[in-house]
Amino acid sequence: MPDATHRTLIAAMSAVPVLAGIATKEIGRLADAGLVHRFRRGTYLCHQGDPSPEVYFLVDGRIEISSISATGSRVLHASVDQPQFLGELGVLGDLPRSADILTLEDSDVWSAPGEDFIAFVTEQPSASRQLLSALARQIQEHQAFADDLLYLDLKGRVAKRLLQMGTSSLEDLPEPGTSVAAITHADLASLCGGSRENVTRVLTELQKRGLVKRDGQRYVLKKPAQLAKIAGL
Repeated sequence: MPDATHRTLIAAMSAVPVLAGIATKEIGRLADAGLVHRFRRGTYLCHQGDPSPEVYFLVDGRIEISSISATGSRVLHASVDQPQFLGELGVLGDLPRSADILTLEDSDVWSAPGEDFIAFVTEQPSASRQLLSALARQIQEHQAFADDLLYLDLKGRVAKRLLQMGTSSLEDLPEPGTSVAAITHADLASLCGGSRENVTRVLTELQKRGLVKRDGQRYVLKKPAQLAKIAGL
């Protein structure tokens, strides 16, 4: 790949937690195992149920991860606009894709054979530990979502999801003025387990109270501490 693209990819990979502390030379070796492609907006990288022969890394752009539930409704899992690995758990477990990955805007995505990724992780104990931690966090997040459906009302779930979109951990609340990733009311409703109409009403109330501000398709968290109280944190 061109030198500029290669340097950009290595810099992006070096910044993700999975590869924290790994020498740049080694990260460069992983980068060399794959290629970066530019995908037009609205392109599916994979579909739910597909085999998992390769791993992806979002270099630049924005993608959506969603799946179809047993009832036939679409469930949004995440909207991602920061560099990170995608589809790695399917590769590690030799499992079919659990979700669709769709580009929401023109995006640069690196992909490499899953076997090369597994070989790299096997050789790098710190990467192995980070991937295990990521899996543990996913399990914990799924359990927390189930608990939220049982014990939090919709307003609390919306407040919590907005906060989660603004920080890597709810132990550290976002700073006032933090802007979260662009998201539609329908997608936020999917993330919160509510209807679009009811989520719209909740967002309108939060805006009237001055807790959030609409900025295009993004929301600015004006008073995270008050949102945390609503979310029961």
